[in-house]
Amino acid sequence: MPNTSYSVVSKNKIKSFNKTIFVDSDKSISIRAFLIGSICQGISEIKNILESDDVFSTIECLKKLGVKIKKTGKKNYSVYGKGLGSLHAKKNTILNCGNSGTLARLLVGILSTTPFIDLKITGDMSLRKRNMSSLIDLMNKFGVSFEKNRKFMPLKMLSSSMPLGISYNSGVSAQLKSAVILAGLNSYGFTLIQERKDFQSRNHTENILLKNSRAIQVKKDKIKIFGKSPLNPLKLFVPGDPSSAAFFCALTIFTKNSKLKIKNVCLNSRRTGFYNILKKHGAKIKFKNVKRKNNEVVGDIIVKNSNLKPLKTSSKYYPSTTDEYVILSVCAAMTPGVSVFNGIGDLSNKESSRAQEMKKILNQVGVKCKVTKDMMKVYGKRKILNERKKIIQVKKLNDHRICMAVICLSLATGIKCNIKNFETVETSSPSFLKIIKSVGGKFEIKKN
Repeated sequence: MPNTSYSVVSKNKIKSFNKTIFVDSDKSISIRAFLIGSICQGISEIKNILESDDVFSTIECLKKLGVKIKKTGKKNYSVYGKGLGSLHAKKNTILNCGNSGTLARLLVGILSTTPFIDLKITGDMSLRKRNMSSLIDLMNKFGVSFEKNRKFMPLKMLSSSMPLGISYNSGVSAQLKSAVILAGLNSYGFTLIQERKDFQSRNHTENILLKNSRAIQVKKDKIKIFGKSPLNPLKLFVPGDPSSAAFFCALTIFTKNSKLKIKNVCLNSRRTGFYNILKKHGAKIKFKNVKRKNNEVVGDIIVKNSNLKPLKTSSKYYPSTTDEYVILSVCAAMTPGVSVFNGIGDLSNKESSRAQEMKKILNQVGVKCKVTKDMMKVYGKRKILNERKKIIQVKKLNDHRICMAVICLSLATGIKCNIKNFETVETSSPSFLKIIKSVGGKFEIKKN
């Protein structure tokens, strides 16, 4: 996180716009590219990396593990990998993952089967509140030792001396699945992952490995990892982040006579749940110039001001929409009628308890919202009016997605907001405010 803490205040409704933008590069792919590159045999060239706090945390952790990383140009990096099992660190080294749950879980996965690893992994206050028991249970199967009865970071871990491949029935979390894949790479024998046919999570880890090794085989809903197979160096271009793009799409939909083109965005089918949901309910969204690049589908998103019907989603949408429910709840608030999001229980284990926090925010602007363990119901209005002249207050949450959602709500309605610690947005979208300004959004920045 940056040393300077600041708030963002917005109070003016955004005017119509017709713009073309680029969003920040994909965070999930950027983090995975560095981690996998670190265990390849040779020099990996990774271009258009997201230069954000979470990615910088990744770089710093890898450097502590003996990996040479060199910046070669604007957003371009070389990673000097020395092969499987090559990561190393002095006993009791502390690796700080900052705010990144992706980095924490995947790093534990890689290190679990790396020889002679005896260290501690931690993160910021938000990350230390996230329950890691599912990750611990999985890595235990590889023979990893953790402190007894420990469920939260910091995690002190001792890697497995003789890791054997495991079988795993994958659930909603792509991070857990990726941790198993990365642990399986340096295990003896093979690791088998069974995904639910109707509930498949992000597959960026698989896509990178399929492009650069014979260590992995993917057949429909089965993933097989062949342990001890060498990994070729990566040559990878990171596309734009569809999760970051979602916020600008939502703002366009609710801004009269507006149109937006977002170029070179990752359109992997396991990342486009947000767009599919909105299109199904009346949004004018199109994908153009779609192509495959580095095993990922990439293209342009074109979105226009639209009238939506109340949003209804089932649990099947959760894996492909996990980062977008906060902005979906804003869309629901501005759509007349009752919107219902089912199967969202895992949102409680993000940077904040997102459904509950969005309920508080929507209540501030007079929008009724009900949240249960696995469901969110939003009673949307045609016009959200601030009759009491209240200010949407967002206190220190350290949740980038909520900060981004609230400023979009403010710009779309004209209701004033005061968002504390907005610097947390730099974990995933350091260009966010710059892009908001480029489409005509007005705001003030105040040091805390």
